[in-house]
Amino acid sequence: MSNDAAINGLFGFNNEHQTEALPGALPIGQFNPQRCPYGLYAEQFSTSAFTRPRHENRRTWTYRIRPSIAMGDFSKIDKGQVRSGPITEVDCPPNVMRWDALPLPTEATDFIDGLITIAANGDVRGQSGMGIHIYLANKDMDNRSFYSADGELLFIPQLGAFNAITEMGELSIKPGEILVIPRGIKFKIEPLDGPIRGYICENYGSPLELAERGPAGANGFANQRDFQYPHANFEETDGEHQIIAKFCGEFYQAKQNHSPFDVVAWVGNSAPYKYDLSRFNVLNTVSFDHPDPSIFTVLTSPSAEAGVANVDFVIFPPRWMVAENTFRPPWYHKNFMSEFMGLIEGTYDAKEKGFAPGGMSLHNCMTPHGPEADVFDKATNAELTPQRYENTMAFMLESRYVIAPTKFALNAPQRQKNYLACWGDLKKHFNGQP
Repeated sequence: MSNDAAINGLFGFNNEHQTEALPGALPIGQFNPQRCPYGLYAEQFSTSAFTRPRHENRRTWTYRIRPSIAMGDFSKIDKGQVRSGPITEVDCPPNVMRWDALPLPTEATDFIDGLITIAANGDVRGQSGMGIHIYLANKDMDNRSFYSADGELLFIPQLGAFNAITEMGELSIKPGEILVIPRGIKFKIEPLDGPIRGYICENYGSPLELAERGPAGANGFANQRDFQYPHANFEETDGEHQIIAKFCGEFYQAKQNHSPFDVVAWVGNSAPYKYDLSRFNVLNTVSFDHPDPSIFTVLTSPSAEAGVANVDFVIFPPRWMVAENTFRPPWYHKNFMSEFMGLIEGTYDAKEKGFAPGGMSLHNCMTPHGPEADVFDKATNAELTPQRYENTMAFMLESRYVIAPTKFALNAPQRQKNYLACWGDLKKHFNGQP
């Protein structure tokens, strides 16, 4: 496959894109002609119910060499360290938790074998909540492909670039970008320049959409134009191929005698896409106090309750801080929503020590948290001049459902058992004086 597909993409979030790898492969004026061009099969791919309102409907028509059903039966296989919500193997304590980055594999490991679940919530069968995974890999998937029927996959790379070969085409991804693959889309991951590591949010709920701007108006935050989709780019390759499916929290495999990446043309709005986080247009206060961190929301999966997300994907990018007479780091708080954080690069302003790139933290519903003691002392005594936050990119997955860590995560040697110590030097400053 050519890198041209990764460079010259199709732009626009949720647009009705159309693309063909061979001229005339895409039917015009209808989706399902009696005979498709080139002897292709028409196959509709739907990631929403047929009757969902037009502006919320997600579907794509594909024109492929063989339909997806041209395969063998599925059989259950070992799922390794992958888990799904609800997590029932261990209790979920209300403690604050933090982990160092998981080590890179020392043996040959592809994306499927290097997938580890850290936490999950909701119910994978009830299509609510999410799973949070770490991916670790140092080799291609070769003749294996993967798809999740349980949720769409939001990749948040932290280390190393990779190619994502998907049914709709190819996208190249590097740290500082994100990739979203809809539920049901087959793909394989090819590391480009060494081992790769990153985070995945497996969204069981409603497909991710752009956060509303509200009183901010027509501009700001993430812009539709910056989301890139792949050109159609097909393989006509025969030979044994293994498909791994995640279904109802379990792994299943099936074999077929050809590549599944045989889509010659497609049209629709449900397809993989990437986004460069540096293009997020940050809004912030120019007077005093903090707006809520929801102003940094890139994508959201809404729930049935307005304004209460199944999951929000929030970033903390480089930005100016100019608030007057204001404690500038995140305030101390207890929150209705549960928060899982990761760090892509640099440092996070509320946790200057112990939270390194590749690490993660979990602060659940009503569990108090906030800046460590040293950060509090520094921020309360700082001269408040305009300050530029540079070389940083943290993110948060925020959910209305309690985020339960897996048994692996609770017992991992990377878990910082002394995490609470960063607040241990919080002193009493009260003296009865105004």
